[in-house]
Amino acid sequence: MSRPSHGPNAHNKAGSFFLATLLLWFLSVWFEIVFNKRTQLLCIVAGACFFQIANWVIRFLVSRDPLFVNTSVSLLHSTITSVSVVFILVNQYLKNSLDGMFQHSQLVGSAWQWAYPALCFSCGYFAYDQLDMLYYRLYNGLIPSILVHHLILLICVTLALYRNVTINYLILTLICELHSIFLHVRKVRRMAGFRDGRSKIMKVEWFLNWTTFTFARFVPHVLITVKLIVDASKFKRGVELPLALFGMAGMNLLNAGLGIDLYNAFVREMNPQKSSHDRE
Repeated sequence: MSRPSHGPNAHNKAGSFFLATLLLWFLSVWFEIVFNKRTQLLCIVAGACFFQIANWVIRFLVSRDPLFVNTSVSLLHSTITSVSVVFILVNQYLKNSLDGMFQHSQLVGSAWQWAYPALCFSCGYFAYDQLDMLYYRLYNGLIPSILVHHLILLICVTLALYRNVTINYLILTLICELHSIFLHVRKVRRMAGFRDGRSKIMKVEWFLNWTTFTFARFVPHVLITVKLIVDASKFKRGVELPLALFGMAGMNLLNAGLGIDLYNAFVREMNPQKSSHDRE
């Protein structure tokens, strides 16, 4: 008997569920914009439109392969977001120093300059990417981790934007996009046919991949989680702390899975003969 998680029926069920959640999210955003006059949330729409236009440009000029197009747009987003986050952090450091930046009141109750529109713009990308993956079925399994990842991000980010809280915490989590750059570079490189992991260029790429995974994804997310726990008593009663802890728990679990996948991919590329023998 075949496993239902790998069959087309399971594929359709997963797609239907995540499409429904995306539609609810879309209606929620437009309700806030139209009825609650939250025009600053139009940056979410601008972000989604920007990356969809980038999708069309790449599809028209470079390749029509859905996975290549999706990965290329993801690389564009990671690059833009990384530059934006570094700019925001450096700008804030020059203004308030490290001590002032990481006070609880700063991280929860206010937003650094440019942080709110930058977060909205990235939120638009998450919605675009979710829809693109659903449309072209760029996911696998009954509970696709990439779709779960985007759903968690959309829930946490949009609720924070609605309530205008923990904006700076979320900007800190986006430091992980520095690592995502090299994830997407590796994926595009492999799709282009360059797979010799023993070459000098690939070794440099893997060094940057592991370095940014450690210092831009794993360590920051762990430290953010610790900071939330240490400052738990400073949060007001409400959904902010539970939602933040839930979001970071999900992110840390996904990071652990990503680390395992990265290690397996690293072993395969460094030992191509051994991996070929194992498959035989």
